[in-house]
Amino acid sequence: MSTLIVLLPPRDPAVPSQEWQLPELPFVLLDKTGRTQRAGRSALALLPRARSAVLMIAARDLLLMPATLPPLRGPKLRQALPNIVEDQLIQDPQTCHIAVDPQALGDGRQLLAIVDRGWFRFICEAFTAAGHRSLRAVPVTRCLPQTPVAEAAASVVETSAETAEKLAEAREPVMAGAASVATSLPGVAPVVAPDVPSVVPMVAAVLGAVAQTAPAMLLEGVVESGVPRVELAIARGAQGEGLAAPANAVNATLAALAGAVPVSLYMVTEVPGNEPSLAATSPARLAAHIHGASPLPFEQLARRALECRFDLCQFEFASQPWQLDRASLRRLRLPLVLAAGALVVAIIGANVQWLMLSRQRDAINTQMTELLLNTFPKTTAVLDAPDQMARQLQQLRVAAGELSQEDFLSLADGLARSLSPLPVNGIAALDYHERRLDVTFKPAIKVDPDFAKRLARNGLNGAIDSSTGKWTIRNGQ
Repeated sequence: MSTLIVLLPPRDPAVPSQEWQLPELPFVLLDKTGRTQRAGRSALALLPRARSAVLMIAARDLLLMPATLPPLRGPKLRQALPNIVEDQLIQDPQTCHIAVDPQALGDGRQLLAIVDRGWFRFICEAFTAAGHRSLRAVPVTRCLPQTPVAEAAASVVETSAETAEKLAEAREPVMAGAASVATSLPGVAPVVAPDVPSVVPMVAAVLGAVAQTAPAMLLEGVVESGVPRVELAIARGAQGEGLAAPANAVNATLAALAGAVPVSLYMVTEVPGNEPSLAATSPARLAAHIHGASPLPFEQLARRALECRFDLCQFEFASQPWQLDRASLRRLRLPLVLAAGALVVAIIGANVQWLMLSRQRDAINTQMTELLLNTFPKTTAVLDAPDQMARQLQQLRVAAGELSQEDFLSLADGLARSLSPLPVNGIAALDYHERRLDVTFKPAIKVDPDFAKRLARNGLNGAIDSSTGKWTIRNGQ
């Protein structure tokens, strides 16, 4: 099954909903075996078709937060979700779409993804109208590489140990109890306090420059200095967030957000359509402002989207390929009209033909009845004209002394003409009843395979009974 993976831009809050438009989108098309068929950047209407489409939702458009959910399912859970997150939102929760991560967190809570319902509906309807029926939407923060917690904890221990040694050399007191790592005598490795929670590493990725669709909303200093703003996606374990920051302030911003937690910084590269250029938003110019970023190919980011099981298309946005939308109905209008017209024509034609055949049947029955009454005027009631005519003719043959084709002599005569090359004295018994002749051959006689064909040439039908070995011969006419 082919899969189309698309990276969506964040929603510009300065643009009203009636003016929402999607720019050219980077995509990767994979075949059913997982090989890359196409990769590029295209407008929504020109994206290649696939059996399923995976949309990577921008981190700035999502609010990921853990919450304890009541034991509800389906529509009841959907009605309860706005009340659960109401205290954490500035926006009216009734105008938000809330999706639930199927995988629960370690403390029994579940992760919720909150997105503006109008923007999410606009995206889903736009892709559905473009012919992409099976949709999945995943947070882009779930597509980032994950750093093992053990490595992050070791890094925190090492950093804290170095800080403690410097403080000891300077003979500065170290506050105990609030620190995450306790130090002992010089030369002794630091020990992590047992009541310290596990370290959650932070993974950040620079997804590219922010499209300046609303310059009035940008910082004046950034615009004047010409430093481009970049899109950041930050993942803290299962949770994540996003923001836009000047390119030369990415490292300082991440350091302030991380604190003592180690940060893994990536920059998305090999994005289709980002050919080398002299623009300030080119990947080479952005890399000059950002230090310590590891390359993250766009195709690797897209393939990680396939592994994500957190589908934001839930409740009213759940993918239902079997339902027809307005766009599909418009495309199928002409075929449906033609099919309905063909069905009406077929029904009318079948009824007309039935009427014609009914009239022919009545005419033939009338002719057969007239022929029977003309031939045998003494017939008082006509129930089945062909059968009555055959019985009357048979009675006339018997009265005239003619043999019937089903009489014993007629069947025996046809059998005699069909015996050759079988010997005549090879017959052990003949039994005639119910207008059929049962022939039993002697055990020493082997009936050849052409015996039935010779019977057919003489107007008889012959069949052997495998249980008794008898041949049953009837009139074939």
